[in-house]
Amino acid sequence: MKPDRQLRGCELFEARRCTLLCMIVVALLLSSCAPSHPDRIVVGSKNFTESLILGELLAQQIEAHSRLKVERRFYLAGTYICQQALLAGRIDIYPEYTGTALTAILKQQGGGDKAEVYRRVKSEYEARLGLTLGPPFGFNDTFAMEIRGEDARRLSLKTLSQAAAFASNWRAGFGYEFMERPDGYTGLAAAYGLRFAAPPRIMDLGLLAPALKDHQIDIAAGNATDGLIPALDLFALEDDRHYFPPYEAVAVVRQQIEQQHPEVAQSIAELGGKISDQEMQQLNYALDGQHRDVKEVAHEFLRSKGLVR
Repeated sequence: MKPDRQLRGCELFEARRCTLLCMIVVALLLSSCAPSHPDRIVVGSKNFTESLILGELLAQQIEAHSRLKVERRFYLAGTYICQQALLAGRIDIYPEYTGTALTAILKQQGGGDKAEVYRRVKSEYEARLGLTLGPPFGFNDTFAMEIRGEDARRLSLKTLSQAAAFASNWRAGFGYEFMERPDGYTGLAAAYGLRFAAPPRIMDLGLLAPALKDHQIDIAAGNATDGLIPALDLFALEDDRHYFPPYEAVAVVRQQIEQQHPEVAQSIAELGGKISDQEMQQLNYALDGQHRDVKEVAHEFLRSKGLVR
């Protein structure tokens, strides 16, 4: 086996090992919590800034419009852990993305416009999983292949197809989940013929943008609403071959909760269409760039929309 293939194999093995260990640890923590909580609503989130903000928005919105206590269980690793926690009744609600639900959870192809993807996910979740979706929050947080703004201007790059010609000289950095997901690295590389100078570095999501800015890597798989894109002068390449499906942000809710507490469903529905792409990017920057408290940021946003006092 060639050295680069050995390195890639080792990094992928290490990523899978870390992911598995994380899943085991979180599963053990979740199993220690009783699933029955009739007197409160448990809101979860994944372990990155945007999911934390959306989780806090949901929690404060429910607190403001019901008499239920809200428990926050944030930073529950990634997609699969949150999904399992929801199915086990350890949490009742968490923010998710329609494209992620379609490809990573339902294992379906990502074709269709955003309305069709939303309909497919909602229908399948209700029929097969006992879950449902709230209305989209209003923004589409697709994966964004980011490069430095200076490189985009110097090379006159706007699209991923254009960038593919330079990829052989670039070092890539991706998150653990992006390397494993069916809508992640392997399919993207095949769609665009991407071949990098070395196997992609597997990094925590919060480290990707700073590593890109500091020239430790040359391209990263971030999110379109990353708050640090404008702040660090990064550039998101256009997915001109439409590899990625729509990733509308939604609340995933256990159907039992909707039936027992219709006021919760109403509270979530009031967030529908309230957050634009630009607004979500600003919220992310408030935490990642300005290091503000998530509760304060969420409350200010809800008040600006007339949802809380």
